[in-house]
Amino acid sequence: MKRVKRRDEDDDEPLAASAIEDLAGPALVLDASLAIVLATEGAAELVGTDVPLGVSAPKLLCGGSVNRPIAEALAKGVPVTGTVVRPGPGGTERRIVVRATPIERRKKRVGWVLLLDTEAVEEGDEPVLFHGMWTRDAAMKHAFHIADRAARRDASVLLRGETGTGKELFARAIHALSPRAKGPFAAINCAALPATLLESELFGHVRGAFTGAVRDQPGFFKGADHGTAFLDEVAEMPLELQAKLLRVLETKTVIPVGGREPIAIDVRIVAATHQSLRAAVEQGRFRADLMYRLRVIPVFVPPLRARPADVALLAQKIIEELNRQGGRRVTRVSPSALAALERYPWPGNVRELRNALEYAYVIGEGPVLVPGDLPAEIAEPTSSPDVIEAAPRVNTPPPAPEGEPAEMTRVRRALERAGGNRERAAQILGISRVTLWRRMRELGIDDESV
Repeated sequence: MKRVKRRDEDDDEPLAASAIEDLAGPALVLDASLAIVLATEGAAELVGTDVPLGVSAPKLLCGGSVNRPIAEALAKGVPVTGTVVRPGPGGTERRIVVRATPIERRKKRVGWVLLLDTEAVEEGDEPVLFHGMWTRDAAMKHAFHIADRAARRDASVLLRGETGTGKELFARAIHALSPRAKGPFAAINCAALPATLLESELFGHVRGAFTGAVRDQPGFFKGADHGTAFLDEVAEMPLELQAKLLRVLETKTVIPVGGREPIAIDVRIVAATHQSLRAAVEQGRFRADLMYRLRVIPVFVPPLRARPADVALLAQKIIEELNRQGGRRVTRVSPSALAALERYPWPGNVRELRNALEYAYVIGEGPVLVPGDLPAEIAEPTSSPDVIEAAPRVNTPPPAPEGEPAEMTRVRRALERAGGNRERAAQILGISRVTLWRRMRELGIDDESV
């Protein structure tokens, strides 16, 4: 019988184990007979005991358990994902997720890699799915609860949250859970259209109301009749249109542009904004009476940086979705790539996370997503002074001027990285070009100042 070396008898084995753990996390490598030939330190920690090389992996992991789905699948040569229960710290039990992937050479199976994982799920920390949105975060779960309760009545809802947090998904969930679910759901971005066009889009117009109005148009609110009307970025609505919106809420009627007779409508209003309406009222940019009409039930959607436990969860769900679309199939995110994802502040929130993972799918290859697959601004660790001296970066952004608002610094640096290209800068920030233009205008940033 061939003698199996211990790890401390071969200098190459610790190096190989470290490399595997860096790329794939805690893992066991088995030969064709399912004997363990290599184990990473993280695997031994999860298993809860020393991992002697040469021992049978099914025996080590499953022991004498009656239910042995992983052992049975490996014996049949079938890739499998399952859980085993192992002793945890302090006499507790720990559930370990095992993903078995075959190793093949010249179409012949020569062994297996068992990727091990565990999640320290605290009480109340279980993942929750709410109409397409996943979270572990208590604040996000509270927002789900408020939205669920708000859906049952027709009171106006105001969604407050940064760009990319999923405010429209909340609005759609409220509609789907409401008695109006069989009616239409209509959405409009109040920041995407100039005032003259927005008025016509919202309230409709009659034939001849202006040049080009060759026929009557019912408008956004009439199109949402007996359903839900979602007003995104409502704080960007011009003051003159805010008065007309207030009348819609008070009278349940609309008067089209160029028309005289009010038209009855039956809609439920859900509005959203990334900024404080109270601050907008104080600045004279928003009507106080309209704010109170829209803000009957406020729902705050927390940003992704405020719920770091959601990053790994959302990354997993997005990767599963991308895998279903075909092409590259990712079975694992390397620990270093996951650390980079969790370290990044995500100014563009979940939308930016999705964009980063889609980028990784296009750029990378193979079943393991590694840091090199990610966009540079995410993959690069926070530089220490030693790293900066050893490897200075070209076009390193200068420090922000003293007293400059953080939002201005972030937008300006995104524009600098994009060479002034607004479309690319918007992608870096995880926002639309229209939103970027609006923020530049608010912050007093022009292309010449970048």
